[in-house]
Amino acid sequence: MMTSAITNQMLCINLSGDFDALAVEELRNEFDSLSEQQQDIVIDMQNVEFIDSSGIGAIVFLFKRLRSQDLHMSITGVHGQPLELMRYLRIDKCISLFEPQTES
Repeated sequence: MMTSAITNQMLCINLSGDFDALAVEELRNEFDSLSEQQQDIVIDMQNVEFIDSSGIGAIVFLFKRLRSQDLHMSITGVHGQPLELMRYLRIDKCISLFEPQTES
């Protein structure tokens, strides 16, 4: 599932559930249209517990399309398996990843 909101000329996308091949197929048109926006994008993955190679591919696709337009993308709230996989694949070296804030 995906919801979006515009704040400070930035498009915030909230993903929830598993971001796997099935989800990517369901969101393909939305991701295509996101790549045509003329705004920086923040993807909130606070409610994503699992991501597979299809989900990673969709994120990289969007990142490359935005970068070609001199726009930026970051990911916030990433944790657990999605964070581990993104670090393993070194996604964090080109896309800014922000883990959820923990209360002390």
